Amino acid sequence: MADSCCAGKSGTSALNDPRWRRILWIALVINAAMFGVEIVAGVAADSRALQADALDFLGDSANYAISLGVAGMALTWRARAALLKAATMLAFGLWVLASTLWGFLSGSSPHAETMGIIGTAALAANVIVALLLYRYRTGDANMRSVWICSRNDALGNLAVLAAALGVFGTGQGWPDLIVASIMAALAIWGSLDVFRHARGDLTVAAQEAR
Repeated sequence: MADSCCAGKSGTSALNDPRWRRILWIALVINAAMFGVEIVAGVAADSRALQADALDFLGDSANYAISLGVAGMALTWRARAALLKAATMLAFGLWVLASTLWGFLSGSSPHAETMGIIGTAALAANVIVALLLYRYRTGDANMRSVWICSRNDALGNLAVLAAALGVFGTGQGWPDLIVASIMAALAIWGSLDVFRHARGDLTVAAQEAR
């Protein structure tokens, strides 16, 4: 239970930490920039995985903005913000599943080289953000949700690179669609984890208010 409810002193002390805010601003800029790059490349390459990853970058940009807005606020508000971010992650996962299903039905011809180049750039961006956020991974639900997003993004980028190799090796689009499905599963799993921790924080806040 401690892991889900503001575990560790690092989570509490970081709430007003200027370094925490600077890291969030850096993450926000990186994610917004990568969204622009990846959505254009994803459409040009006809890659569902790249398009899904681009929307993930967009969602993360919004999440970082929310985190900046609630950092330093009461635990209840931070937990509510985490619930909102979890709902965003869940919506993203469901959208990717629907898009992937459409890709299986309509067919796709992704460009492996573009997938590889953009996927590598996206991986580098997410690894940088994840390393910056690593020390805050055991904070409250809001901080944990930021860490989970960055961790899942890096894993998703590795999957995109695997898809690029699969498309290049087979000359078919199914590896791209399979990876899009994996990314959807990561988003859904991550949203459920954030939901669980946020509910734990809300329970703690309610008990402290009594």
